[in-house]
Amino acid sequence: MERKHMSAFALYQTLPSDLPSPLQKPSEKVAAKKKKKKDDGAAAAKVNALKSQMKAEKKRTRKKLLKAPSREESLKANKNEKVGCVNELLDAVLTDLSKLNNSRERASKLFQWLINPIPAKSFFRDTWEKKPVFVQRKNPDYYKGLFSTAEFDCVLREEDVQYGVNLDVTSYTNGKRETHNPPGRALPFTVWDFYESGCSLRMLNPQAFSSTVWNVLSILQEQFGSMAGANVYLTPPGTQGFAPHYDDIEAFVVQLEGKKHWRVYNPRTDDEVLPVLSSPNFIEADIGKPILDVVLEAGDLLYFPRGFIHQGSCLPDAHSLHITISSFQKNSWGDLLQRLVPAALEIAMEEDVEFRQGLPLDYLTYMGVQNSDKEDPRREKFFSQIASLMKKLTNYAPVDAAVDQKARDFLHDCLPPVLSPDELASSVQGAPARWENGQVKDVDIHITTQTQVRVLRAGCARLCSDGNAVHLYYTTDNSRVYHKEELKSFEIKAEHTDAMEFLIHSYPNFVTVGSFPCDSVQERIALAELLFEKGIIHSAEPL
Repeated sequence: MERKHMSAFALYQTLPSDLPSPLQKPSEKVAAKKKKKKDDGAAAAKVNALKSQMKAEKKRTRKKLLKAPSREESLKANKNEKVGCVNELLDAVLTDLSKLNNSRERASKLFQWLINPIPAKSFFRDTWEKKPVFVQRKNPDYYKGLFSTAEFDCVLREEDVQYGVNLDVTSYTNGKRETHNPPGRALPFTVWDFYESGCSLRMLNPQAFSSTVWNVLSILQEQFGSMAGANVYLTPPGTQGFAPHYDDIEAFVVQLEGKKHWRVYNPRTDDEVLPVLSSPNFIEADIGKPILDVVLEAGDLLYFPRGFIHQGSCLPDAHSLHITISSFQKNSWGDLLQRLVPAALEIAMEEDVEFRQGLPLDYLTYMGVQNSDKEDPRREKFFSQIASLMKKLTNYAPVDAAVDQKARDFLHDCLPPVLSPDELASSVQGAPARWENGQVKDVDIHITTQTQVRVLRAGCARLCSDGNAVHLYYTTDNSRVYHKEELKSFEIKAEHTDAMEFLIHSYPNFVTVGSFPCDSVQERIALAELLFEKGIIHSAEPL
């Protein structure tokens, strides 16, 4: 008798809720599995059957992959077959942008492309952080080539995609939001089985797998002065993957394939306007009526600020693939003041005796919650002294140092720059050093005082001081995976700080190494060689 196939989602539902989580230790997992076999042999048999199917699928997949072209070739063929000249147009946009001399101008133009036809100036004046906006283009090809379901499938097959790290499987039915992530690697057999069962798929960091997404985000981060991130959402027809909620980021929903019904709601209270944290899941009764009720089709864009509640559901006749580009998380005045005020207070207590004077001996008798309803002139005097000290505190606020702390966080968050062919040829990443015929070739870097150089990007390097030494922080060695690497920096000699400021402020112009304000020719060349080897600068012509 032929065995009936049980979907991954159905199997997931048959398993008890006390199955070991991915965070459990191996010994705990073994104990849980033994208990499971003892208590419910039938379910365990289903698990084993599914594993056997997955192994067989993996064997078939490996055989196909051995005969198949490489990932890049597969993607190229797929693009040529399904996208045609449209993808070439997107490539042309990015290629044209790479020819711009100034990375800030590049970021501005790419953002304008993202939100067309709304002028960027009016967007930031009238819409940014204030209200949602819907851009309907009637052009399904506008964003094509940024990401696709075909590329989603290719990533699953050829990359190490982990549940809970790179991929979430979710559902929202009867007002209940659930996550169905098994432990381990997300293999196509199980992932697409979940999808066929009505589950949504969320890829958490597509820039780690897609060079195009990486390129777009690495450019846009200079527009926002804040990390630009992304998630990709693939939703089956007639389903919804997430409950109504609000986020702590500015969100740009870019519809890539199919269509999706979106409803956006005002913040419920003033306390939820531009919130610091994302919300829990809401039920319909909590959120009132939508202020925006639209259907996004391929090529359309929806923007909403943090704090605006939203939910999206698929129509019965089409799936949906969209990418949400996000930014401005924890980038408020309050976030800066959280760094600034403690530092200012520390300085004030060191330098100003008024901050070190003792509190009144009897202040506990008239201050505090239990005394808050008392009418006592001593309370007014106490509040007046607090106000005076708070006002005086601004005199000790190390604003530049606090900004540099925020800048270091941003540089750590940043994606590394995507280099154009010309930049690659003129930087250390494209240096021709190699092993050939039993010896090393072209390893010497020939930098002279006449060599023209500049930093790779406007914001790729920053000088910061901790009070004792000056360090140069840089993004060119960052990972495409968020915070996979520690922030890169090295100490700058005191005699090199003026030269670094000169080089940073000269961007986008190339300057000769000989023009560096250093004490000697040797110092100028040594600094240029160091920056070149770190990948921070490139030359006007290949060295």
